[in-house]
Amino acid sequence: MPDAMFAHPRLAPLYDAFESDRSDLPAYVEIADELGAGRVLDVGCGTGSLAILLEETGRTVVGTDPAEASLAVARSKDGSARIVWVRCDATVLPTIAADLAVMAGNVAQVFRTDEEWSRVLLSVRAALRPGTYFAFETRKPERRDWERWPGTTSVDLPDLGRVERHDELIDVSPPLISFRSTYRFADGEELTSESTLRFRTRDEIDASLAEAGFELREVREAPDRPGLEGVYIARRAD
Repeated sequence: MPDAMFAHPRLAPLYDAFESDRSDLPAYVEIADELGAGRVLDVGCGTGSLAILLEETGRTVVGTDPAEASLAVARSKDGSARIVWVRCDATVLPTIAADLAVMAGNVAQVFRTDEEWSRVLLSVRAALRPGTYFAFETRKPERRDWERWPGTTSVDLPDLGRVERHDELIDVSPPLISFRSTYRFADGEELTSESTLRFRTRDEIDASLAEAGFELREVREAPDRPGLEGVYIARRAD
């Protein structure tokens, strides 16, 4: 079940405003360029920012997400109307013979159990052509990035006025970190969303990729969080 911040029809449209710094996304376009990927699957596409960026470079793009509210935002931003948006869980991805599957943001960390993560990896593998690639990012647990999360931010929106978001940690039990985001609207409404992320070690990620039939090719520093997060590039082994 997607978190409310992605699935609630009043919260999903706020994502782009609160997460306006998407300096992480051009790195995935560069990876697609390097690999010569013409057909890309964006897993957990959310509001569609990366999928749209990839499509604007002339690629065929399929974006998947389990949250209909986020997909509605993505469709509204898709001026070309050439992206295929699919509502589905990451464990049952469409088998589209993609050249590259990408998983940006915190998507790789929402899968809490080893069993679920394994099913996701197998689903991604099935969606790829033999010998093609999977690129995703995940935060480094030893850097304890969650300690930076608590705080309050606000944005001013034309139709809604000022919206305030307060983030707080509600459970720190590594490898699972849980937090709550409370949104306060100018009209007095208050909505909350609770999330839990799994922080996997490098050894755990390497082992899970190998077990699912991937060869790890490279781990890069995330451009927006250098030292805090790695971008993994793995090849479907055949």
